Amino acid sequence: AAEEAIDEVNLSPFQPELMKILGKLKYRTSYGQNVLKHSVEVAWLSGLMAAELGLNGEIAKRAGLLHDIGKAIDRNVTGTHALIGVELAKKFKENEIVVNAIGSHHEEIESIHPISVIVAAADQISGSRRGARGDTLESYIQRLEKLEEIANNFEGVSKTYAIQAGREVRVIVENEVVNDVEADNLADEIATKIQTELNYPGQIKVVVVREHRSISYAK
Repeated sequence: AAEEAIDEVNLSPFQPELMKILGKLKYRTSYGQNVLKHSVEVAWLSGLMAAELGLNGEIAKRAGLLHDIGKAIDRNVTGTHALIGVELAKKFKENEIVVNAIGSHHEEIESIHPISVIVAAADQISGSRRGARGDTLESYIQRLEKLEEIANNFEGVSKTYAIQAGREVRVIVENEVVNDVEADNLADEIATKIQTELNYPGQIKVVVVREHRSISYAK
């Protein structure tokens, strides 16, 4: 399985032990999506985006293919799959950009290179496109509506937008009702409410926007 994945994205083989671990992803699924197929798709997307930006496409594909490698052993090791993946990549002496891309694709560590940002974007594109994880269009729309409904029920919220395929909620609050401190607390409260009431892949970012406009006219 690992050999086929490597060939599909035109990469040189990894170390034998790493190839064995990579192959285990064929038997893992995440929200109905085969993890190895997802990793191949992320590798291709990462390589294409990197090439368009004049970056190293080979490193981008390598990082994309390995970004979820931690999921191959996360049932036997304590920690998140991203941070487990970091330790695996270090063990096999992968490029520091690859290591960083693995660790930062869910923002658990800071991105230090544009390729890390590309891999995170490719991961979201692959995971959120309709059908990738078995979602129907109807359930997808219902989830977006539910996200907006949850935030809209809080006092002081004037409008809510579910964006980034439901991975971010942008909440606009009334400046006169919600102050800066309350806005910070509101973001936490909405995030907690979402965790309680919704099932979703990955994570959802909650952004509360409190805008104050001062307008005057020169006559």
